[in-house]
Amino acid sequence: MQMETTRMTAAPLFDVPPAPSVAIAGSASHFPVRRVFCVGRNYAAHAAEMGNEVDRAAPFYFTKSAHAVIPSGSEIAYPAGTRDCHYEMEFVIAIGADAHEVSEADAMDAVYGYACGIDLTRRDLQAQAKDGRKPWDLGKDFENSALMGAITPAPAFGAPGDQAITLDLDGKRVQEAKLSDMVWSVPEIIAHLSRFYRLAPGDLIYTGTPAGVGPVVPGCALSGAIDGLEPITLTIAK
Repeated sequence: MQMETTRMTAAPLFDVPPAPSVAIAGSASHFPVRRVFCVGRNYAAHAAEMGNEVDRAAPFYFTKSAHAVIPSGSEIAYPAGTRDCHYEMEFVIAIGADAHEVSEADAMDAVYGYACGIDLTRRDLQAQAKDGRKPWDLGKDFENSALMGAITPAPAFGAPGDQAITLDLDGKRVQEAKLSDMVWSVPEIIAHLSRFYRLAPGDLIYTGTPAGVGPVVPGCALSGAIDGLEPITLTIAK
């Protein structure tokens, strides 16, 4: 005798904040954020300034919570638990289609668009984790640590190549490179990451930072730009 079971819908114990979303350039629509992936050591000069070598066998990743995402123009408090918070200017890929075990030739079909981003890092906590051979979560995944500019749809941006990527700290240029300086290209990153995750609309991929990273302090202002994309700004409150 088969027994029928009734699925009961229980009321949630408490409410949680909705998933964040990112503005889309020239559109009233927003891009809802599902997950945030970040590529480590994707610029050889940055890896060298941190005392590391690039592993050219394959890219590696860390993640941030979706609720780390904040919009350009934000003013935030100095992050808790650190005395050495660093800026890292990044080129961000916004995924707009399912991608699982895709080839490099097909990887670009999954791209919705691109944006400027800043990955804030609690460098002292990251260094402690590295020394102890522990995960980087405390150093990388925290509130307000993933600044996002408006997303420009891929057709309007074109192919990533020699576009300049820059960051100014209090009006002084501190980071400058070209997207072509990335060790791993956009299709290589998507194809490789899709072997381990079923990428889907709403996923963001921060593609790494050029050399020139450094600390922020209360009261400083950051301004980042990538040719062809909406610029971004961030202020650390006094």
